[in-house]
Amino acid sequence: MARRVYLHIGAPKTGSTYVQNVLWNNSAALADAGILLPASAAAHDHAMADLRAAPWRDSDAYWTWDRLAEKVRDWPGDAIISNEGLGAATDAQAARAVQSLEAAEVHVIAAGRDLWRTFPSFWQQSVRARSGWRFGAFLRAVEEGRANAFWHNHTAPAMLRRWGDLVPAQHRYLVTVPPPGAPRDLLWQRFAGILGIPDGLCELAEPTSNPSLGAAEIELLRRVNLALGDRYPLRTPYQKVVHRHLVDAVLKRREGVSFGVGLDRADWVRELAEQQIKELQDYPCRIVGDLDELRPIAMRESLSPDELSEDQLLQVAVETIVGMLDNADTLSQRLEDQPDNVNVLARLRTRAAGGVKRRLRLATRREP
Repeated sequence: MARRVYLHIGAPKTGSTYVQNVLWNNSAALADAGILLPASAAAHDHAMADLRAAPWRDSDAYWTWDRLAEKVRDWPGDAIISNEGLGAATDAQAARAVQSLEAAEVHVIAAGRDLWRTFPSFWQQSVRARSGWRFGAFLRAVEEGRANAFWHNHTAPAMLRRWGDLVPAQHRYLVTVPPPGAPRDLLWQRFAGILGIPDGLCELAEPTSNPSLGAAEIELLRRVNLALGDRYPLRTPYQKVVHRHLVDAVLKRREGVSFGVGLDRADWVRELAEQQIKELQDYPCRIVGDLDELRPIAMRESLSPDELSEDQLLQVAVETIVGMLDNADTLSQRLEDQPDNVNVLARLRTRAAGGVKRRLRLATRREP
């Protein structure tokens, strides 16, 4: 059984992609040092969806939470399970996860970010997960107390109450996300210190990030989501089609204009931040970083996606279509440049189809 298991539960958009990429890029070196990242990043995602019984989970996925936990139990050293979706688990789901690992010493790590940056990040993630609500509608829902999913899924105090209460206080950690302008590796250093990863063990060169979309790009995606109707209702098909051919291929590559909360809501955000800091000061856990980093700084007026004109969106939509055509042409060229591979696939399909037909004929002949 693993000696210690570290559960990194989120929240989304708190540098988790950066931390996870460093971990996975160095998984072999970590294993040599006695620290296991079981299976793969995709396996952690499937296990998270299984644990949460998410309606968008892939029912055919091999990796369930129990399988991932079994992999951890077979390891004699330390292990890390990292997925920002874990923080959204219910009380019962979190308890099940910890109980499946309780023969080991379980540690829970949550990350927190200032609300000024968190609000637009949460809304963007919801749109990239197929939501169709407007940014202004989301902010009004938070103001009016109708956005329980935001506080439940995207803030450290709520996550720590569900997960942290299941382990001793000395095994709970809140990592604060450094403010803009801080050294990029500072966040990694904070995580590595918790995990006991020696300096210099992991290569930090240019980890892949998860870039935010600009105001026009995310508004375009929101409208595409609405236009899709009931097509691609599940997560995996949506990602395979919409993310692969639109978000990743085109929208992420554009130099969009950033967006955020307007200054008319600055005092409200500051008040919420102070409430959150007070909650965390009163909660027994280890603070890795500084709670002052949860106070918004550099609050500037910014554009809301709701304020874009139809002409602006039309121009971006046309440029996006051109980008998708360029991407389709690139994919076609790759196929044309690999005729042998295409022929092999065609032969395999023909052979498989022939095998099915033969089995059907045999089955038909056996019928009385």
